[in-house]
Amino acid sequence: MIELSRRNLLVGAGLATSFGLSSRLLVDDAFAQRTPAPTKGFITYKVGTAEVTALYDGIFEKPHDPNFISNASVEDTKAAMVKAGLSPDFVSISGTVTVVKNGGKTILCDSGTGGYAPGWASGNIAANMLAAGIDPAKIDIVLISHFHPDHIFGLMEKDTNKQIYPNAEIVVSDVEYKFWTDPTVIDKLPEARKGLARRIQATFPAWKNMKQVSGPAEVAPGMTFVMTPGHTPGHRAFLLSSDKESLMLSNDTMYVPALNVAHPGWRGAYDQDGAVAEASRRALMDQLIADKMMVAGFHFPFPGVGMIAKDGADYALTLNKA
Repeated sequence: MIELSRRNLLVGAGLATSFGLSSRLLVDDAFAQRTPAPTKGFITYKVGTAEVTALYDGIFEKPHDPNFISNASVEDTKAAMVKAGLSPDFVSISGTVTVVKNGGKTILCDSGTGGYAPGWASGNIAANMLAAGIDPAKIDIVLISHFHPDHIFGLMEKDTNKQIYPNAEIVVSDVEYKFWTDPTVIDKLPEARKGLARRIQATFPAWKNMKQVSGPAEVAPGMTFVMTPGHTPGHRAFLLSSDKESLMLSNDTMYVPALNVAHPGWRGAYDQDGAVAEASRRALMDQLIADKMMVAGFHFPFPGVGMIAKDGADYALTLNKA
């Protein structure tokens, strides 16, 4: 085990088989990526009898911004990155998409960036899915946690908006859907989010394979939506249960573990409602600890699977690394 921080953010060797955005946060797409991609872009493991595959999409090396964390300074943020064993020069935000095979269904959990999200060096899902032996044409269900670009742009072709998974059922929160498809929302959003809302409104309402789900509900074999609002109005985590084992796909409830796992009270600009997001974050981490449950985070360092523990008044994440 390698100690990455005084708050016990750990990376181990060997993956256990059982276990309102401001425009100043955007950077040019042509920036030089400094974080190497993993040698192998997919990892497969078991949760009960379910097969889970983590697919590496890419990384966003976000420049520091005094507005990123409203109640922590840039120097605080840099210090937290150093404690996590990461570069203080930027905030590392990686992306990992998960595929679950359970109950005779192949379930895609969020779709990734589709190679297009501002500032990201990404777009590796198709290649890594192929390498993992997963046929995109055989995806039965797509679960969407929320409508931010790095989670939904992989549903559509970059230039044409043509569906990538036209034969799959796409399951979304009704709260999330109604918020982003409301024609009046565009005028209420910050400038950097208006284009996102326009793209959603130009595509999703015309898709016949999109299913809206209310509240916590079973959305695929062995999988349920868990209500974790705040990051967006209808943000959802996904709970996988199989043969007495469980895995929580926390999605963006905790999106930079070096920052908002170790410091759950830090409120980031990506959270639409900071107070509600913090409450969801704390409640979910408390549940994970109480149930001794594994967690996979969309933005956790690849392959993004580990355990949450209390660390004084805050929390710590132990990750397993391929």
